[in-house]
Amino acid sequence: MNIWKRKDLVALSDLSVEELQFLLETARAFKGVGERDLKKVPALRGKTLINFFVEPSTRTRTSFELSALRLSADVINISASTSSLTKGETLKDTARNLEALLADIIVLRHSSAGAARFLADRLQSSIINAGDGAHEHPTQGLLDGFTILEKFGHLQGLEVAIVGDILFSRVARSNIHLLIKLGANVTAVGPSTLVPREFEALGVKVRHRIEDILESADVINLLRIQHERQHKQYFPGLNEYVSLFGLTKDRVAQLKPDCLIMHPGPLNRGIEVDSDVADGSRSVILEQVTNGLAVRMAVLYACAGGKGIVT
Repeated sequence: MNIWKRKDLVALSDLSVEELQFLLETARAFKGVGERDLKKVPALRGKTLINFFVEPSTRTRTSFELSALRLSADVINISASTSSLTKGETLKDTARNLEALLADIIVLRHSSAGAARFLADRLQSSIINAGDGAHEHPTQGLLDGFTILEKFGHLQGLEVAIVGDILFSRVARSNIHLLIKLGANVTAVGPSTLVPREFEALGVKVRHRIEDILESADVINLLRIQHERQHKQYFPGLNEYVSLFGLTKDRVAQLKPDCLIMHPGPLNRGIEVDSDVADGSRSVILEQVTNGLAVRMAVLYACAGGKGIVT
């Protein structure tokens, strides 16, 4: 039975356990499509998707475009620099004009937290949040959870450490909401300025030493420093950050043999993770990118009114 009744995906904090499981199960079905010689199904034939990215993106925008094309939808890409936002038009007016052009789905990335919710409440078109400020990045949270699920077969009871800039990370928030709802134990790790104790209110443990989680972690999800959202210095310098929190070869030697190393990208080699580690056998960074296609196909399918699990 299809329990998905929403036209939008704005935040994983909105979703029930059953809705999260539905999206992950649907993603599993769509991953099989990507393994065929003909990587296309007619599920969204006749639908139009507009990628409206006010912030830069490589992986997310390309992933949404490919996902829509694999579902046989028509796709248009718009960036802030080529839109009428540069002429003073409001986000609301720009989006309403896109809707007037009969867009069925608008995928929005925006620097302001709440931008996706703002449009979802005012438009009949489906709004998919591709990242809004430091609020949420729901499809990244889903694809990270999907990747872990593929490797372990479950999330219940796993020890997941999210390391880095938690304060300014929309990825961290979406991961936290999904993982805790599906039974994982989450620890946020980083400098006290970037991982304040307030995050304990979300149900996570907070640690300010990476050594505290190395031996117990089943998964380490590394985050880059969000310099573009920081308006002051949150730690003395990158060299100190690397020495205290970088995932080096020496630190990897302390991990469980089957511990997964993840990163949502873009990664900064030699800062949050050594190159040898990022490219090593424990790393599933590129698998995350591949899984993003299946997850975004599932989200587009669900929000466009798809019925049941794809087979």
